[in-house]
Amino acid sequence: MTGPLEGIRILDLTSNFMGPYGTLLLADMGADVVKIEAPAGDTTRGVGPARNPGMGAIFLHLNRNKRSMCIDLKTEQGAATLRRMATSADVVFSTMRPAAIARLGLSYDELSAENPGLVYCAAYGFGRRGRYADKPAYDDLIQAAVGLPVMQSKRVGEPAYVASAIADRVVGMYAAVAISSALVHRERTGKGQQIDVPMFESFAQFAMGDHLYGLSFEPPIGTSGYARMMSPDRRPYKTLDGYIAVMVYVDKHWHRFFELAGRPEMKDDPRFGTIAGRTRNIDHLYRFVGETLAHRTTAEWVRLLEEADIPVMPMNTPETLIEDPHMRDVGFFVEEEHPTEGLIRQMAIPHEWSATPPDRRLPPPRLGENSAEVLAEYGFSEAEVQELLASHAVRTPAVTVEDAR
Repeated sequence: MTGPLEGIRILDLTSNFMGPYGTLLLADMGADVVKIEAPAGDTTRGVGPARNPGMGAIFLHLNRNKRSMCIDLKTEQGAATLRRMATSADVVFSTMRPAAIARLGLSYDELSAENPGLVYCAAYGFGRRGRYADKPAYDDLIQAAVGLPVMQSKRVGEPAYVASAIADRVVGMYAAVAISSALVHRERTGKGQQIDVPMFESFAQFAMGDHLYGLSFEPPIGTSGYARMMSPDRRPYKTLDGYIAVMVYVDKHWHRFFELAGRPEMKDDPRFGTIAGRTRNIDHLYRFVGETLAHRTTAEWVRLLEEADIPVMPMNTPETLIEDPHMRDVGFFVEEEHPTEGLIRQMAIPHEWSATPPDRRLPPPRLGENSAEVLAEYGFSEAEVQELLASHAVRTPAVTVEDAR
């Protein structure tokens, strides 16, 4: 077995971060994901350090366990090829705009007419019933649109994006869950369906679970924004020799921390004795924590806080995370020899299964690396494959590189 989704065929018409992260999760679970790329390739192929053109660091971490097929969908032969492949696919996942999909004859209505069991996931920036439906969407735009930078500004003074493509990755997860759920439904009923996963609405649900807060009631009970999350003093705290993360949260944590700080009387202060009081006075409390932790080393605080059963972790950097002893224990960072890129560092699939364990079975592919083999598996004869390659409607790495010159 190569994972619980072994045997599921997915045609991946996505690029950039959101869609490829969703299909990465499905590919890691064993699905056969064929990454359909235009002749220029996925935009992330050019992002970050690279040993060879088109194989940048960001691409490597979004596209393992997939195969790449390079199709020029702007040609009739290319679009027709994909339509034919969709007749025997289990899933089509697209982040293309609806108008572009319609022009290519790749809409759900057209594909499901030939394949009623098809699960068709369309991930867009904005829901199709709203006035923003035709607007482009990127991670930064969606973060701003749901108000996340405003929440960040309560901490850092100016609106700021989270230092991660968090909207892309979260919505990619939503899409992977939706596709998996639709496959379960098809298993039970034999029926496929279309799923729309809009970024704006999906990420709003994610972010506003914390920050709708007082606006959860009508009329409102207070303002928006989870106060603890937005406190400027909610941060890693400086120690004598580094930084440390401490989660002093429930009553027993605070009582023990007040003891360690030499201020046991604070547990009887009505401002700090209950979670409701602490939430109202969280800025004061977090400043107190920061001032207290500044007087000992990280190692001293880790020992004292662990003995008191108060959640604590030393702060890593990306460099020290690679050397973290727990990560070494579980084998999270793995060095692998890539066929063209040499020795690269990959991350493990982070969950474990007792019966159908997934695995890292395929390295991130070169552009069009698997075009010919995929066509054969989808029922194209050798003569048809050669005709498509000769027309450049479908391309291999050699043709793609030659064209780029």
